[in-house]
Order: sequence, then C-alpha cells, then structure tokens
Amino acid sequence: MTEQTVADHSALNEPRAIHELIAADARELSAKLVAHRLKLFPPKAAKTLRRFSSGEAAKFIGVNDSYLRQLSLEKKGPDPEIGPAGRRLYSLDDIQALRTYLDETGKASRRYLPTRGEGEHLQVIAVVNFKGGSGKTTSAAHLAQHLALQGYRVLAVDLDPQASLSALHGYQPEFDVEENGTLYGAIRYDDSRRELSDIIRRTYFPLLDIVPANIELMEFEHETPKALAQRQSGDPLFFARVATVLGSVESNYDAVVIDCPPQLGFLTLSALCAATAVLIPVHPQMLDVMSMSQFLLMTSDLLEVVAKAGGNMNYDWMRYLVTRYEPGDGPQAQMVGFMRSLFGDRMITNMMLKSTAISDAGITKQTLYEVPREQFTRSTYDRAMESLDGVNGEIQNLMQAAWGRT
Repeated sequence: MTEQTVADHSALNEPRAIHELIAADARELSAKLVAHRLKLFPPKAAKTLRRFSSGEAAKFIGVNDSYLRQLSLEKKGPDPEIGPAGRRLYSLDDIQALRTYLDETGKASRRYLPTRGEGEHLQVIAVVNFKGGSGKTTSAAHLAQHLALQGYRVLAVDLDPQASLSALHGYQPEFDVEENGTLYGAIRYDDSRRELSDIIRRTYFPLLDIVPANIELMEFEHETPKALAQRQSGDPLFFARVATVLGSVESNYDAVVIDCPPQLGFLTLSALCAATAVLIPVHPQMLDVMSMSQFLLMTSDLLEVVAKAGGNMNYDWMRYLVTRYEPGDGPQAQMVGFMRSLFGDRMITNMMLKSTAISDAGITKQTLYEVPREQFTRSTYDRAMESLDGVNGEIQNLMQAAWGRT
C-alpha cells in the first residue's frame, strides 16, 4: 500500500462533523439525481403526455366509443392520430376540443365542458396529514390530473418544501425553481413579493398548471412569528395570505389542489384557511391512525384560535381517504372497519389500493394516468386504475354537489 493510498484511506476514516457529513451526502445524492434526470430527460427534452386510446377518450368525455368513431368518420371535431392497426389516438387537447364541439352542437340539457359557471365558487382542496407515508402527494397528484382529464381547469399548489409534487410534474426543485419562484414569493411579508400569476408554471398536462416548491417555503415558517410580533393595523394576518393570492387567479381555474407539508405549521394552517374542502389521507395501520389522532387534536385547537381571529373555517366537505390499502391484509381491514364506524359518511367509500403499477410509475416520475396500460400486467393496471377512478370520481361528485349540480 503506497503512502498516498494510506493517506487517502486515513482521510476517509477521519471523524467528520455531522454538518460536513450531511453536506457531502447531499452533494453526492444531488449529483446522482442529476445524472438520473439527464438519462431520463436530456437537457433539451421536456416531459410530454401520451396520447389516449379512443376508449379512454370516450370514457373521459362520457360518450360511447362508437360515437367518437362516427364523428371521426364524418370528419367532425378534431382529427385523431391514426396509430398501428388503425387505432385512433387522441391528445388531451383533442379531447378538450371534442368537449367544446359537443357542447356547441349537442343537446342543451347535456354539458360536456364541466367548467364552473356563474355563482359556482372556486374549489380549493387541501390534502393534509403530518404522518409521512400516508400517500398525501400521490393522492394530490392523481386527483389534480384526474380533474384535468375530466375537463376542469386545475391549479396544483406544492406547499411541501420537499417538492415531490413539483418533481413529478417535471420541475426539479434545486434546478428548475428559481429564487422567489414558489408560493412563498407571493405570500412573503416584504417588498420582494410577486404576483401569483408570475409564479404559476405550465405543465405538460393541458388544463393543469402548477405552483412549484423548494426549500425556500420554509422561510414563511421562520418569518411569520416576526411578522406577527411587528404587525401593524390593517396588515392581513398570515392565515389570510394564501386565500388572498389564490383570489387573484380565481377566474382562471375551477379547482385548486394543495399538497400541504407533513407538519402543522403556518403553511398548513394558511392552506386550511384558504381551503373550501379538506382531504385527509391515512394509511390503515395502528401507528398511522394514532398519529392522525394527534394531528386532528392539534389541528382542532389551532383552527379554533384562527377562527376566533377571523379565519374562514366553513368547508364544503371534509373526507378521510384510506390509502395504500391491501385487500388481503386482515389487520388493515379491521382498521378500515374501525374508522368507518367512527367517521361514517366522512370516509371516502372507495380506497386507494397499494399497487406495484402506481409505485413503478413513480420510479420514472409519472402517475398511473400517464403510463399506458401495455406497460403492466392488465389485471394489475386495471385494478389500480379502478381504485384511482373510484376515489377521484367520488371527490369530483363532492365538487359537483358543492356547486349545486346533480
């Protein structure tokens, strides 16, 4: 062994301060993530959304596949792409154009464009739980994309500094999100505040925009106590800031889906005060349910204080969503039964199944809605998709009911 090798080996084994060790790990992990990202998406590439089969398009619109075929043969509406074996393939823009065409030429009693009308308020759905692994981001991502596929104009707001929702939609927090480029830029307390419309980014998903996240969101947690101490008469309290900035873009959207951070801080409380509805994902295991119990107690106490200070606590609905459910797991089934006996109709009837299809799609930063059926065993894909559509369909119905639609 050479002297240099001995020196290198010795340096590697020297005790290091914890901050140095963490910094080294962060640099190495970041470099590996960059390499992985460049392999999946070269520098000039961008995520794109696949085209959908005529059967999928018909399902999204709410018509029969044979009807779309007839429209195609009669050259009515957009021209689909013709794939292998003569299969008709539609982009999401094509599907939206079909909705518009059907609304303009169809019966007045049937609406194909679901966008909200006069007197129907913006739906702001906060997805919240401070227990890690509850499926919060997965639920928020699939809900936002489902609503876009159904024709709603959707804004996804990533309030989690870990920024998983942003990365899933093509925005890597440390590379693609500039300073002051998160919701913090619109709700901060100083003169560097920006308009939310300048921060919103397009996604590769038509009808779905996003407010990305990164670590700078934590600045709101640090600055709010100072702002409360120095607050002057007339300044809006922290809990009103998110609602105020969402109001500035309200006319552009039908629904906002907020992925809250896994902690009960000022960001989460602000999101809850801006929300018109709350979705609480929970994994049906004892430790998770116990954690949710503490979360609910703390949330109740804090929201009571906020309500007394003038915060809006009137929700259209609040629901608990069972996530990562394994039908063959006896203890999970017992826990679901226990929760249903407690919460009754405040539980989403359908459950988000634990599925290799969903987790495998996540490896390539995709949701199940983005991945074609051919990439999985059909039974696995169909079971997972049925679960997602059931959950998100229920939430869509709750939105419709809040608007007074049947």
